[in-house]
Amino acid sequence: MTDAIQPGIRAIDLASDLAKARIRARYRAESRFRFYGRFAVGLTALFLVVVLADIVIRGIPAFTQHWLLMNVAVDAAEIDPNGTRDPAIIRGGDFQLLVRDVLRAQFPEVVDRAGRRSLDGILSSAAADQLRSRVVANPALVGQTVNAQVLLSADADLYFKGLSTRIERRAGRGVLTPNEVTGDVVLNSSMNDFAPLLAAVKQALSEQAAVVRREADRFRAVVSRLEARQAEVQRTLKAAASPSAEAENAKLASDIVSLGQRIKDLDSDAAALRSRSDAVGSEESLDDKLPSQLIAINGGLVKLTRIGAATAIGTVLLPLQSTAVAPAGSWQLVTYVTPEASRRINDRVVAWLERLREKGLVESAFNWSFFTSGDSREPELAGIRGALVGSALTLLVTLALCLPIGVAAAIYLEEFAPKNRLTEMIEVNINNLAAVPSIVFGLLGLSVFLSFMGLPRSSPLVGGLVLALLVLPTIIIASRAALKAVPPSIKEAALGVGASHQQAIFHHVLPLAMPGVLTGAIIGMAHALGETAPLLMIGMVAFIVEPARSITDAAAVLPVQIFLWADLPEIAFQAKTAAAIMVLLVFLFVMNGTAIYLRKRFERRW
Repeated sequence: MTDAIQPGIRAIDLASDLAKARIRARYRAESRFRFYGRFAVGLTALFLVVVLADIVIRGIPAFTQHWLLMNVAVDAAEIDPNGTRDPAIIRGGDFQLLVRDVLRAQFPEVVDRAGRRSLDGILSSAAADQLRSRVVANPALVGQTVNAQVLLSADADLYFKGLSTRIERRAGRGVLTPNEVTGDVVLNSSMNDFAPLLAAVKQALSEQAAVVRREADRFRAVVSRLEARQAEVQRTLKAAASPSAEAENAKLASDIVSLGQRIKDLDSDAAALRSRSDAVGSEESLDDKLPSQLIAINGGLVKLTRIGAATAIGTVLLPLQSTAVAPAGSWQLVTYVTPEASRRINDRVVAWLERLREKGLVESAFNWSFFTSGDSREPELAGIRGALVGSALTLLVTLALCLPIGVAAAIYLEEFAPKNRLTEMIEVNINNLAAVPSIVFGLLGLSVFLSFMGLPRSSPLVGGLVLALLVLPTIIIASRAALKAVPPSIKEAALGVGASHQQAIFHHVLPLAMPGVLTGAIIGMAHALGETAPLLMIGMVAFIVEPARSITDAAAVLPVQIFLWADLPEIAFQAKTAAAIMVLLVFLFVMNGTAIYLRKRFERRW
């Protein structure tokens, strides 16, 4: 034997340096491709984790609710003056007045109208609903004192969840002496306790001055551009008169004058702020644009309005028990980090809420009403029950229509329809319909089901019809794929023992294809559950409080409920929106998980 190469066979070069370089280049290319693949998967996973984490962090607060624990005297004169013990009369009693009086009794010093209005605002408009339900169910409670849970307003609830302002506390180092227990108070410190606070205020004023100067510089840049444009327009006017150019020139001149005045005001504000910050050691006034500074002393709370190094002046928010000298460590400097102007609740309300928490009257519990209540304009009362019922009814109509029609169409097209141009055109159109934007189906439902057929607007019936049209192509395509996956030998064996074509399909092929059919149906229903645009087009965007009782009643659905809440300005609705998204995602995960389970459970390997 020899190593000579036979004639006609090309030698394969594996040993030369050039060949080894080519092999190394192929290995490097393969390594790069693997890196790109891993990077793409990792980046996608990172985005998914970030999105889900953001939704969960924002939504978790909506699953808890804060209540006040109160001993409420159910006054018969207010609830049942005639002593009839009739549930209908008791239900109409002013229970809100009872709980409001109990709350006011916690703060007897609040006697002004504005203060009482703010104090009442701590409670929800439905604060007494639980108490009312208990008394209606048991009229014997009239005239007794009942330990009741009283619902707080959304703003108070957000505060207790830590979403309003952060509170910092520092113990006082020196001896502090107040001169009054109510009203305006002068506080004198023996160790310049307010000097660090004064320095912080000076620094904050310096930062505000820098911000104002930057704003003024931004306006100067805008004015420069406007002046350049005005010069161009004036050159055009010198060349030829033009009404449009004259109008633009006049507008530019007006804008330049207006912005110039704004720049002067900003420069003046910046100079004033800078002058205050440079005056080291001088007293400073505190406004609502700075973090609120308070002194907790002798059982009360004082909001500082003016501070020096050793002396501060403030307004009492919670009355002091006495004007006794407070030794070092017995009083605290309390800072509400978020400025009062940037919060929905003022310092006075925060002081009341903190006092209620110190007394142990605040309780946090799971927010079952989020699942049992309908929509509301007040965030603490809003729930998704109506949307859940509407989504269930809509999906029921969708499933009842698209599953039998989709499976029947798939069986006919795959097993019985003749192979001609008509069926080919139908198949192409079905594939195209699967890629049509969902809003097109909404327009179709608006024109056909509402305008032409006159079906009830915003009803699960119309929503189910529209979504059935939307997911029907998906179910047909998935069902045909499942039928194709069944080996032809199954049908041939059935035909060989005398079964008809129909019997072979329905008794043998379809049962084996059913896992794939069900998988396609569940995926299609999950797609329908998350759709919003077509339902908006048929009017399912109305404010619906009560859940629908039938498929013809007006209803809301979960995606549309999320859309409505996301557009509301209240901060509490942000958590409600994220929580509703979490519920929707759970439903989608469950449906997709069910599809995977069915595919794995009934999968046959041929």
